[in-house]
Amino acid sequence: MEIDLSEKVALVTGAAGGIGAAVARTLAASGAAVVVTDLEARAEDAGKLVAEIERDGGQAEFRALDVSEESAWQAVMQHVAETYGGLDVLVNNAGVVLVKPVEEVSLEEFQWITGINVGGAFLGVRHALPVMKKRAAARPAGGSIINFSSAMGIKGYPYGSMYSLTKGAIRLFSKSIALEFADLGYNIRVNSIHPGLVDTAMVEQESEELSALGAMGTSTPDEMRQAFQALNPLGRLGTPQELANAVLFLASDLSSFVTGSEMTVDGGETAA
Repeated sequence: MEIDLSEKVALVTGAAGGIGAAVARTLAASGAAVVVTDLEARAEDAGKLVAEIERDGGQAEFRALDVSEESAWQAVMQHVAETYGGLDVLVNNAGVVLVKPVEEVSLEEFQWITGINVGGAFLGVRHALPVMKKRAAARPAGGSIINFSSAMGIKGYPYGSMYSLTKGAIRLFSKSIALEFADLGYNIRVNSIHPGLVDTAMVEQESEELSALGAMGTSTPDEMRQAFQALNPLGRLGTPQELANAVLFLASDLSSFVTGSEMTVDGGETAA
């Protein structure tokens, strides 16, 4: 079944590369007008993505956005309202990772990772609502907010306590506001997606940093990557496209009866 998002406007954070870029491409390929957002420092990569989407017949534009800055969210949402008349799909994908023993984590590092991972999702939801509610009320399937959590938001992992803390917060934040919006009659669904180990730059970073700590008996990034693959029941890492496929379902009207859910796209990792 072909999914048609031709009348929808979507905004994706952290979209200059990795999972976010795959999500932006996939939503645009299904007809959505996509606002690609990321840090100004990643404008070149984001521009290449927008050009690729347009070359393939899609509609996209780049807007610089630091998800931890409220004023940046206000400016982007004002632009979305003025340019598109509202928003249908918000994908809170932007995030950072911190690999460190908890006893070595500073308060500044704690505030940094929570400000981006949790604060970014909160600010996104907070400032998207005014530009989503009117359009959602006029459409049978309403609007859709998709928050990226993680398998690490469901189960614990050594040296990743700060990341797990933030992703666990997103999991329950999503469930709570899903119920809240249903009670308020906003017709906006909220769901979280929980990737396992996906072949991205973030996993490369984790492989380097965890192997340096000797995690799981490893001493090199390649050994850590092999350990990651062995940890997964399917025996491999996921791909950004496999996560984008899950977002496509939750962004579409096919998921009109899905809210407050946690969708694991992890090769069975959290089931093991």
